[in-house]
Amino acid sequence: MATLKHINSKNADYGAAEQYLLFEHDEFTMKPVLDETGRLIPREDYRLSTLNCDGEDFAVACMRANLRYQKNQRREDVKSHHYIISFDPRDGPDNGLTVDRAQALGEQFCKEHFPGHQALVCTHPDGHNHSGNIHVHIVINSLRIEEVPFLPYMDRPADTKVGCKHRCTDAALRYFKSEVMEMCHREGLYQIDLLNGSKNRVTDREYWAQKSEKARAAYRQAHESDFIIADAAARYFKAHGITKLPARKALQAEIEQLISEKDGLYNTYHEQKQRFKELQTVKRNIDQILRRDEPHRRKEQSHER
Repeated sequence: MATLKHINSKNADYGAAEQYLLFEHDEFTMKPVLDETGRLIPREDYRLSTLNCDGEDFAVACMRANLRYQKNQRREDVKSHHYIISFDPRDGPDNGLTVDRAQALGEQFCKEHFPGHQALVCTHPDGHNHSGNIHVHIVINSLRIEEVPFLPYMDRPADTKVGCKHRCTDAALRYFKSEVMEMCHREGLYQIDLLNGSKNRVTDREYWAQKSEKARAAYRQAHESDFIIADAAARYFKAHGITKLPARKALQAEIEQLISEKDGLYNTYHEQKQRFKELQTVKRNIDQILRRDEPHRRKEQSHER
């Protein structure tokens, strides 16, 4: 099953993140593994790309942006955010997941959820202790260098502004987990309920493969329509003569509730689908019995005549 992990870093050396991705590290101590001559050991296989760096090295691009906007200059500032999407080890043999495909999914996830941020996206083919799980690292500069649309996990106007910083709130992390689940379901990969601890640890792959695209799109649309963008709402209320805006805490609580309701439906729909399949099996068995008995009944009726 895919999982999502988040780590924030106050390390001003952005090159350290890239070094971790490109060279072998001890997964417990996070220190680089050296060969007998004391040199770093390159990882055997990986895919690496940068986003919004304008052809520059990731570390250089991040430091230039920080200087331009005078951000991330203090020791206590969060300089970068590190998200890790780890896929189920069985997704390779069972579902055709490759390093290249995982890299493409990671790049798309980064573009959709962290627009306007300089980013590194790197996929490794194996996890800790050679567990065989392909995983994607997404490292973003905490500073935003472009103005972006108001996304569902955001809760204040500054979250869209150029020169402001990314915040991984509890609600945001919950939303990202929800989106990882949606991605795996869409791609036919193994997945569990990351939000509620599903008893059925692995979602029925056949169910998700057969799930109607129309129903998924309608559900997502209904979910997103309940997210109220603060500045757009303010303009709407002003245009319609409404003077009192709803409290942001209430809006945030509603967002979290909607996300919970969305993911709660996964298990309910799954149970109904399983029940439907059982009833179909029973019906087929009855039909077969009736078809077998039909010639016998006709023969008996002909003798009675």
